[in-house]
Amino acid sequence: MILGVSGWVGDKMGFTEQQVRIGFVIGFFVFGVGVGLYLILWLVKVISGE
Repeated sequence: MILGVSGWVGDKMGFTEQQVRIGFVIGFFVFGVGVGLYLILWLVKVISGE
């Protein structure tokens, strides 16, 4: 969405961007980890150069 993480994760794992976004939202509301996980994955994406 903003940082491109959903599309990147979707491409890597074989999911659509929408499915990944729904997973982040569920993770945020149910487990409280959606935003933190999103930022960690963004860092991994930036460091890996993709």
